[in-house]
Amino acid sequence: MNKYLQQLVNLSQIDQKIDNYAPRIDSINRNLQLKKDEIVAIDENIEKVDNEISELKAQIANTNSHINEFNAKIKDISKKSSAVKSEKEIKALNLEEDLAKDQLEAANEEIGRLERIIDNKNELKAELEEKKTQIQNSLDSLNNEVADELKAIENERSKIYDQKEKLLADMNQKILTFYEKIRKWAKNTAVVPVRKQACYGCFMKINDKTYAHIIKSDDITTCPHCGRILYKETIEE
Repeated sequence: MNKYLQQLVNLSQIDQKIDNYAPRIDSINRNLQLKKDEIVAIDENIEKVDNEISELKAQIANTNSHINEFNAKIKDISKKSSAVKSEKEIKALNLEEDLAKDQLEAANEEIGRLERIIDNKNELKAELEEKKTQIQNSLDSLNNEVADELKAIENERSKIYDQKEKLLADMNQKILTFYEKIRKWAKNTAVVPVRKQACYGCFMKINDKTYAHIIKSDDITTCPHCGRILYKETIEE
């Protein structure tokens, strides 16, 4: 393989490595973001539960206000009972008192029901807060792991960029421009091997004459079908 073709193969492999760092970093950050999203979702649920508890407490306060009214009414009826004399008035007051007592009992039962719901809401809130603590601990640990992974990737990427800079400094500018022109549309398949006499970019079969040029590797040869730069793989590759 001539020097220029070997440089193009090397450059293509370096560019592939560089381009592969972005999805690796995205994947790492995505896992981190998922944990953060879980915590945000839990915080939203906790806030929702707190609002529901506040509404329930407001209902209890309102019901207690009615209880005070019913108690006052029952006391007032008791006072009136001592003053009335006719049987009709007594029956009316007894009926009014029974109704007030029923309302008072129903109000007390409603408060009991609301308090039980609040207890359940507080249990749910405690579970959510415990889950949040667990996820937060996991997130803290993951943050450290991500920082280490990103640092390692950055070190790798820095070394790869150094390799690329050294390679570019030694390359023919016309050949480099030719490569970059193909790479604009072919991306990381600008330089591809020939396997079983087929281009591994478009997978079309190469004619015998072109294939013979590729095997000799004396010149830079492009695929007659797609225009990608072709090379014959070595045994090591």
